[in-house]
Amino acid sequence: MKKSTTVVPALLVAFAAGAGAIAPAVMAAEKFPARPIRMIVPLPPGTASDFLARVLGEQLTTIYNQQVVVDNRPGAGGLIGSSLLTKATADGYTYAMIAPPHVVAPMLRKDPPYHPLKDVTAVMEVAVIANVLMVSPRLPVKNVRELVALAKSKPGQLNYASVGVGTIAHIGAAIFNHAAGIDAVHVPFKVLGDVFAETLAGNVHYFIFTVPSTLPMIKDGRLRALAVTTATRSVALPDVPTMAEAGFPGAQSDGWFGIAAPVGAPRAIAAQVSRDVARILRDPKIQQRFALQGAVPSADSTPEKFTKRMQEEYVGFQKLIKAVGLKPQ
Repeated sequence: MKKSTTVVPALLVAFAAGAGAIAPAVMAAEKFPARPIRMIVPLPPGTASDFLARVLGEQLTTIYNQQVVVDNRPGAGGLIGSSLLTKATADGYTYAMIAPPHVVAPMLRKDPPYHPLKDVTAVMEVAVIANVLMVSPRLPVKNVRELVALAKSKPGQLNYASVGVGTIAHIGAAIFNHAAGIDAVHVPFKVLGDVFAETLAGNVHYFIFTVPSTLPMIKDGRLRALAVTTATRSVALPDVPTMAEAGFPGAQSDGWFGIAAPVGAPRAIAAQVSRDVARILRDPKIQQRFALQGAVPSADSTPEKFTKRMQEEYVGFQKLIKAVGLKPQ
């Protein structure tokens, strides 16, 4: 009996210790979120990523009764922001609004700071937004065919802008140039404002960027939109043809945006965030806000679907980089 009375307390102590170890994890899961959430945006304010992050951040703040802090960390074609994500603590409180540059930019670096798939946890795709090919009204072209004809008449003399190597603007233009068979010079800028200024001045001949970032300048005539790069026309620019309608179906490129967390983030929390964002995206008022910016919500996305999407994009961009002859720097 004496032996058994010493064993039972020992078992109780062990059980209590185990329960104590499990309890905080359970309580943490039940209380999520217990503190503010960080949403990294690898691009500057005013971009499509920023717009999406702020709209969702507002809604999640209301749902969670915790502040969702949008943290713009632009630079190096999105590498700075994505790198911060991959180095963040994987506790379910740090996310990033990523886009194709998250996948492409590391491929164009000899010493990439992260792996676009292995170092993140996919949460969900948020939206698809059309990119639009634009020129300055100073350039004597009215449509895509005229731009291509001008570029072919002056090989290597026209230029196109981007906000860094591996960004949507860079890759979208590379796809267009390859499909159109033209030779143009890539001019990367650090900030979008400089791209606008130099295009308006006539120093930049054309560039491709997302609709939300460029819509005001297209609407007031400071930029001339020639085509959108998606398979269908943008609801925000219904009179602008697609690349296929303009005669260049090979220049199509989708602009997807999604939420990712650091690798190892709790699956239960990632799934909860995914469900909550999907619910937000089904709200007619949010859909209307998206539509005004040319964004199509991906309300049926899940962590599994977004993971598959990123895997497919990774393979596709590997082939594209080889096809257009882009070299790591």
